Amino acid sequence: QLQFVESGGGLMQPGGSLRLSCAASGFKFSSRAMAWVRQSPRKGFERVSVINGGGSSAYYADSVTGRFTISRDNAKNMLYLQMNNPKPEDTAVYYCALGIGETAQDYDHWGQGTQVTVSS
Repeated sequence: QLQFVESGGGLMQPGGSLRLSCAASGFKFSSRAMAWVRQSPRKGFERVSVINGGGSSAYYADSVTGRFTISRDNAKNMLYLQMNNPKPEDTAVYYCALGIGETAQDYDHWGQGTQVTVSS
């Protein structure tokens, strides 16, 4: 069965950095686009970033462009999100998810999430 396990979340100070990781299993990871999405009470669902199966192309939401970097290691079935210069509005539960859709309903498979809190 498909499984995603996120890790790396925690408390960040504005201007710091953090790397989220996602271990995927149960499917041919290298052939599927993957996404980082987030949910917060304040902003709801947001698609943060998407990367194609080969790792050569990525999409970023305007809110994180220039600050976050998505990457993947297909040999290890791992997905990453490097978060630099975080802002309080980045506070959310972050999930890795299979797919590229814009809404929560577009994703059938995602992990349990990891909480990121940005606060001074």
